[in-house]
Amino acid sequence: MLGKQRTMEAFEKMYEMFPEAHGELQHKNPYELLIAVILSAQATDVSVNKATPALFEAFPTPEALAEAPLEEIIPKIKTIGLYRNKAKNIKACAQQLIDHFGGEVPQTRDELVSLPGVGRKTANVVLGDAFGVPAIAVDTHVERVTKRLRICKLDASVQEVEQTLMKKVPEELWVKTHHTLIFFGRYHCTARSPRCEVCPLLDMCQDGKMRMKDPANKKLK
Repeated sequence: MLGKQRTMEAFEKMYEMFPEAHGELQHKNPYELLIAVILSAQATDVSVNKATPALFEAFPTPEALAEAPLEEIIPKIKTIGLYRNKAKNIKACAQQLIDHFGGEVPQTRDELVSLPGVGRKTANVVLGDAFGVPAIAVDTHVERVTKRLRICKLDASVQEVEQTLMKKVPEELWVKTHHTLIFFGRYHCTARSPRCEVCPLLDMCQDGKMRMKDPANKKLK
């Protein structure tokens, strides 16, 4: 596994590659971000961004969403995977915002994960992007990249990946690192066809070196 120094060397190269890395879910306020992140589970940001403008136009506040019948919510998000369950979750989430938080999105992880449809990853995204609270959300890109680079153990759980990154990265860089890892994984170190041959991190990437020896091998994680 890479130590702290080598880990930060890897991230510095990623920062240079993607200096404008940022959250790509479109939103105007914490409420919209919270709903968008809930909808993004097992779906692409692109698909969510296509659906949320009409959703937020129809239901611009937690009150409006909580009061809306499911039959009115579902058509707005039908293009997103698992839309029926997500419609129930965002309606219930909006109701809990009203009942327990005065219609405002809470600013602590424990309060956020108490909301329907909100897990630790969603809470961390909202904390970092809506409120600037240091947090690292581990999605499929973050997990894949950190394991390929051996920043984390290959058998590490999602929470273990998060804990490892929190130990190796200075707290003030957690949000930046989270977004940079996502951009690196989404646009460069992709799941099926990572661009190892032009990667500036190849010299420190055990996975990449193995791939370059046998480019036809698609089974490496």
